[in-house]
Amino acid sequence: MTYAIAEAAHRSGLSIDTLRYYERIELIDPPARDSGGRRAYNEDDLAWLGFLTRLRMTGMPIRMMREYARLRHQGDASASRRKQILVEQRAEVLDRIAELNSCLDVLNYKIANYEQCERDIEEQPGVQEASA
Repeated sequence: MTYAIAEAAHRSGLSIDTLRYYERIELIDPPARDSGGRRAYNEDDLAWLGFLTRLRMTGMPIRMMREYARLRHQGDASASRRKQILVEQRAEVLDRIAELNSCLDVLNYKIANYEQCERDIEEQPGVQEASA
C-alpha cells in the first residue's frame, strides 16, 4: 500500500514540510512516485519515519540522525557504528531521565507539602497560612 504525502504526514505525525525537509537533507530516501509524479510513501517509509521521530524525541541532533541514515545504506558493514550512535544516545537519554526524576522528586515533595498544609487547614478552621 502506498500513501500520498498528506496521508504519510498524517500517519507519521509529521508535517508535509517536515517530510520534504527530511528528504532534502537526506534523512529519508526520495519516495517512489506515482504515475502523476506525486510522492508515494510505503509502509517501510512510514516505519523509518517513526524511528526518526523517536530519535528526534530523544534529543538526537539532526547531524547525528543524518549520519545514522547515511550509514544504514551500508548495511551490516556499518552496524558497529550505528550501534555506537544508539548507545551514546541511550546514555544521554538515561542522563536526562535521571535529571527529570530529580525534578519529579522535588515536585512530589512540594505537592505533598501543600497537601499536608491543606489537611492542617481543614483540621483547624480559621487558620490560613501559606507556605512556599
